[in-house]
Amino acid sequence: MLNFQNRFARSTQVFGALIAIGISFLLPVQAQCPATPNIFQTSLLEPPQPGKEITTERLQQILASGSMPVFDVRFELEYAISHIPGAINIPPLNNTSADREVNQISALFPKNPHAEFVLTCNGPFCGKSKRVAAGLAASATGYDSFYRYQLGLPVWRALGNTVQTDFEGLAYIFNRDRTAVFVDARTSQDFVADTVACAVNIQPGEATAANDDGRLPLWDKGARVVVFADDPQLARKVAAEIAKKAYWSSSYFSGTFADLEHSRLRIHSWRRCHSNMHRAEPDDE
Repeated sequence: MLNFQNRFARSTQVFGALIAIGISFLLPVQAQCPATPNIFQTSLLEPPQPGKEITTERLQQILASGSMPVFDVRFELEYAISHIPGAINIPPLNNTSADREVNQISALFPKNPHAEFVLTCNGPFCGKSKRVAAGLAASATGYDSFYRYQLGLPVWRALGNTVQTDFEGLAYIFNRDRTAVFVDARTSQDFVADTVACAVNIQPGEATAANDDGRLPLWDKGARVVVFADDPQLARKVAAEIAKKAYWSSSYFSGTFADLEHSRLRIHSWRRCHSNMHRAEPDDE
C-alpha cells in the first residue's frame, strides 16, 4: 500500500511539473498575441503607400497633445461647413492637382524630410490626401515620416466625435438647408429673449430628452444639427452630447451668438421655418 502511495505521489509530481513546463511555454506565446483592436484602434489597412495610416484613437491623442499639426486638405467651403476641431485647412486649387498643398506644406517644413504631420480629408474614398501624400513623398525634400488619417471626417463623425463649423459654413447651411436644425445651447432665459429663427433650446445634459421630445429629429439622424452659444466651448459640449445620440451630422459653431447677430445673416427670418419641422407626426392607426 505504501509503495502504491509513493508511486502515485511521484506521478502527481511529474504531472504537475509537465503542466508547469507547458504553461511556461504558452505564456510568452500569449504575450506575443496582440489583443483584438476595437473600431477606434483600426485603420483601412490599405497596401503600403506614402503616409502611414493612423487610427481614430491615435488622431484623438495627437489632437489632445498637440504633438504634430493635422492638415485638412479639402476645399475651403468643405472645411468651413465641418472639420475636425484643431485641423488646419490646406485647400487645393482643384480636384486633380496637389501642387498647391504640397508647396504650402513644404514651406512649413523646409528641408526636413522627417517632419511629422497628419493629412486627412473626406474619408476612405477621398483621393485628396492620397494625392498630397504622393506629391510630398516625390518632392525634392522627399518627406517620409508623415501620417494619413484616411478614415477621414465621415468615420470620425460616425464614431461619435463632434466637428466644428465656421461662419461661412454656418451661413451656407442656414441659407441653403431648410432641414437643418439650429440648437441654441444658452440658458432658457437668453433663448426666450432672442435666438436664431426656428432654433431649439438644448442645454448640457439634455440631449437624451431632446432626442425623445422632438427638439431633435429622431426620424432623421442624418439631418444637419448646428449648435451655437455665447461660448464656443459650451456649444462644443452640447454638440458632443448630441453626436453621442447618433446624430452623425452634428457640429458646433466656432463663433458666438453675438457674431451671428452682427453678421449679414438674416437670423430672425422665419421664412425658413416649418411648423413642427422637428416633430414626427403620430400614426392614426
